[in-house]
Amino acid sequence: MSLQDKKIILAITGSIAAYKTPQLVRLLVNAGAEVQVIMTAAAADFVTPLALSTVSKKEVYASVSNGGQWNNHVHLGRWADVMLVAPCSANSLAKMANGFCDNMVQAVYLSATCPVIVAPAMDEDMWIHPATKKNIETVKSFGNEIIPVVHGELASGIIGAGRMAEPEDIVTFVDAFLEKKNTSGANSLKAIGKKVLITAGPTYEAIDPVRFIGNFSTGKMGIALAEAFAAKGVAVDLVLGPVKETVQYALIKVHKVTSAQEMYDACHQFFPESDYAVMSAAVADFRPEQVAGEKIKKGSDDSMTLTLVKNPDILASLGKIKKENQILVGFALETTNELEHANKKLVQKNADMIVLNSLKDEGAGFGHDTNKVNLLKKNGDNIALPLQSKKEIAKTIVDCILNFKTN
Repeated sequence: MSLQDKKIILAITGSIAAYKTPQLVRLLVNAGAEVQVIMTAAAADFVTPLALSTVSKKEVYASVSNGGQWNNHVHLGRWADVMLVAPCSANSLAKMANGFCDNMVQAVYLSATCPVIVAPAMDEDMWIHPATKKNIETVKSFGNEIIPVVHGELASGIIGAGRMAEPEDIVTFVDAFLEKKNTSGANSLKAIGKKVLITAGPTYEAIDPVRFIGNFSTGKMGIALAEAFAAKGVAVDLVLGPVKETVQYALIKVHKVTSAQEMYDACHQFFPESDYAVMSAAVADFRPEQVAGEKIKKGSDDSMTLTLVKNPDILASLGKIKKENQILVGFALETTNELEHANKKLVQKNADMIVLNSLKDEGAGFGHDTNKVNLLKKNGDNIALPLQSKKEIAKTIVDCILNFKTN
């Protein structure tokens, strides 16, 4: 992660989302960052300074002065690599937009020479109010980064936009921001304005209203890829089969499907506008020729015969319509003659790269948080990635794709 040894100011303002900040601090610290927490008086109504100092291992500053001691807001503003305002209430957002300085958070913000990242949190009516929209645009015009709000249940009880992004997503956003800032930016520049289509998870092929043909895919690899692309700033269309995993990331649009035909239709909808496509889903090769309208009852026979027909080949169909400026990546899960079959798939499907999984490798494949793969490219390269987390595997695959034309 790019957070190792980074100095981060976490500024907490008066929103109920402040109750999530101890977890946010813990995640930042576990990623290697040094975190200095500052907060407004209103924020203390939702989270205690004691809880925050415990996880940050630093004194929490809630005012410019502390008895006879001055908390140097100018020093803090110059000390940090980044200032993160999370949650940022509508009130604090308005103050940031208009240069008010009546508390510790505003004093540090106006003194900050480091980049500032803002994670708003408020009720939907406040979020969509013209004044808030104007304040967001003003704060962005100062060069500050805004983490998009999330749609979900709000403190008022309604469902709508305005939730602060989850702590895990905030950490990912900050990490990606610092990675762009502290590297040459070659991949980040390539990613600006780009779109990727990703498939993930299994497909279920109905036998009757209660039974289906499926597989054990969890979608973890495809979701990790979606998150890795989003962290680079690439907009993601994630076509996701029936899985338990959830995805909450501003740049990822999730399109849920069940069957192979539904996944095929979604892919052909989004592929023409995509710069990259990564087909990581475990699509069922066959489906029942006939789907019973009612539950099939157990009869006197000891067996049941199903006639199966082939599902459409999504990777091959996209390979036929792929343009020169599009990069198409497929996945191959093999159990025998792995390299031979994967290389054949690479050619037959007109893909630019195949990610090869072998079920013979312990800790790889379905259900695991780790993976071990080979990246087979159409120029003959074979990049073997050792067993590691699927998130790390995803980062390497994404870097390879973003650099593809230069390799």
